[in-house]
Amino acid sequence: NFGTVEVDTNIGNHSIQGNQPRTGIGIIDENHYVFVVVDGRSKGYSRGVSLDEFAQIFAGLGCTDAYNIDGGGSSTMYFMGRVVNNPLGRNNERGTSDILYIGA
Repeated sequence: NFGTVEVDTNIGNHSIQGNQPRTGIGIIDENHYVFVVVDGRSKGYSRGVSLDEFAQIFAGLGCTDAYNIDGGGSSTMYFMGRVVNNPLGRNNERGTSDILYIGA
């Protein structure tokens, strides 16, 4: 346990509750961010995580705040020229209409 985390449960979208694939961004310090993608919904590979578990991952990384963004089958992380997770356990990503892009 990494201390107390607070999860905003005042959400109308019940489909994001329970164990799900998730994508999020956390803030450790000014100009110091972490991006986390958790695969899920894949029997024998990954069950996903709950919002509380997701919050604990960010707390364990030292984040002061974190935001759950688009998840589900859209949870894909592309880094250094390749997809670094396994979306839906199928080794290919799903098309999405928007992305969060960080350029150097």
